[in-house]
Amino acid sequence: MERKPLEVESTDHQKPSSAVYDGSVTAVDSVEETKVVYRGWKVMPFIIGNETFEKLGIIGTLSNLLVYLTAVFNMKSITAATIINAFSGTINFGTFVAAFLCDTYFGRYKTLTVAVIACFLGSFVILLTAAVPQLHPAPCGTALTCTGPSGGQIAFLLMGLGFLVVGAGGIRPCNLAFGADQFNPKSESGKRGIDSFFNWYFFTFTFAQILSLTLVVYIQSNVSWTIGLTIPVVLMFLACVIFFAGDKLYVKIKASGSPLAGIAQVITVAIKKRGLKHVKQPWLNLYNYYPTNYANSKLKYTDQFRFLDKAAILAPEDKLEADGKPTDPWELCTMQQVEEVKCIVRVLPIWFASSIYYLTITQQMTYPVFQALQSDRRLGSGGFVIPAATYVVFLMTGMTVFIIIYDRVLVPTLRRITGVDTGITLLQRIGTGIFFAFLSLIVSGFVEERRRTIMFSTSGHSPHHTT
Repeated sequence: MERKPLEVESTDHQKPSSAVYDGSVTAVDSVEETKVVYRGWKVMPFIIGNETFEKLGIIGTLSNLLVYLTAVFNMKSITAATIINAFSGTINFGTFVAAFLCDTYFGRYKTLTVAVIACFLGSFVILLTAAVPQLHPAPCGTALTCTGPSGGQIAFLLMGLGFLVVGAGGIRPCNLAFGADQFNPKSESGKRGIDSFFNWYFFTFTFAQILSLTLVVYIQSNVSWTIGLTIPVVLMFLACVIFFAGDKLYVKIKASGSPLAGIAQVITVAIKKRGLKHVKQPWLNLYNYYPTNYANSKLKYTDQFRFLDKAAILAPEDKLEADGKPTDPWELCTMQQVEEVKCIVRVLPIWFASSIYYLTITQQMTYPVFQALQSDRRLGSGGFVIPAATYVVFLMTGMTVFIIIYDRVLVPTLRRITGVDTGITLLQRIGTGIFFAFLSLIVSGFVEERRRTIMFSTSGHSPHHTT
C-alpha cells in the first residue's frame, strides 16, 4: 500500500475542480486542489546534504559506542552489549511511534524538524559525558579494580541516548519519503528523479558509514574521545543548518492519517460482528466507500481471511452520513479497509521470519568488536593499530562487493536457468538471505567456542567462568 497524500502545506495557486470516485458509494464534490510546485533536484542539495552530515554525525556517535562504554564508563562487556541492544531495539520501536505521529498529526517536515534537532542534542550530550570529568567515572589506569559509573552519570548518558532515539526514530521513516515528495510522481522526469534520489540516498548512507567507521572511530580511539565526539556534534549542527536552509523550497505534505488506525478499526469491528453470517457475493454486498480525497490503490476482494469480512457487513443499526461515510468507523468498516488489513496479514510471516536476519545484524554490530578488542590489531611495524569498531567496515565492504557480483554475475546466470528477469523471485532472495544469516550465527558460535577453548587452555582457566 502506498499512500499519496493530496494536501500540501502551500498557499500557491488554487483552483476548484470536481472529482468522481467509484466504489459502492460514489462521492461527487467540489474540492480545492493545490497546485504543487515540485522543484525536484533544485532542493536535493539541502536534503542530500542534510542526509550526509546527519548520517556522518549519528553514525560517528554510535559506531564506537560499545568501546566507549567499556573504555570510558568502565562497564563490563556484557553490560555494554545489553545497553547497545536495548538502545537499538528502542530506536526501532521509536520508528514505529514516530511513523504513526507523522502520518496522523505532524507530517514529514515537522517530524524531521524535531528529529534533526533531537539528534544534535543527543550527540552534544554524549560529547559532554566525555569532555566533562564529572560526567564519567575515573579511568582505571593500572588499578586492579575500576570504579563504575554513578547513577547520575548513567542518567546523563541515557538522556543523550534518549535524544538519539527520538531523532533516529523520526528520521528513519521520514527522510527517504520526504526526499521523494520533492518530485512529481505523475511525470516521467519525476519518476526518474525519485529512482535517482534513492540511489544517491543509499550511496551517502554507505559513504557516511565507511567514513565514520574509519576516520572518526580512529580519532576517538587513538587521539581523543572528546575530539572524536566533537566531530559528530559539528556535523549534526551542519545537518540542521542545511536542512532549515531549504525551508521555503520544500513540498510539505500534510498528515493524512495513519493506516494503523484503520487496522485497529477492522480488527475491533470484526470482533464485534463475529456473530453475523457471511454475505453472499461479498465483492458486491460488502459495504464500501471511498472519500473524495482517497489516494490509496483500490483493492479487489480476496477470499482469504474471510473472518475479517464481517467488519464490512452493513447491519441495520449501522448509521451513515449523507455522503455515505460511516458515522462511527469503529462500528462499520469498508471492504477497502478489510483488504488492506488482509495485505498486512499476508506479510506477517515474512516479518517474523526476518527476525532471524535482524538477530544476525545485531550480533554483527557487537560480536566483531569484542573479538577485535581481544585481537592483535597492529598493522605493519609502524605501530598503527586498527580501532576495534572499524572492523565492522569489512562487513560493509563484503556486502558492497557481493552486490556487484550478484548484479553482474549471479543474476544473468540465474536468469538463463529460471527465466525470471531478476534471476530469482523477491521471496526467494529473502529466503536465501535468511538462510545464510542463520548459517552465519552457527559459524560464529563454533568460532567463538573454539577461540575460548584455545585461549583458556593456555591460561589454565575454564572458558565458562568468563564472558
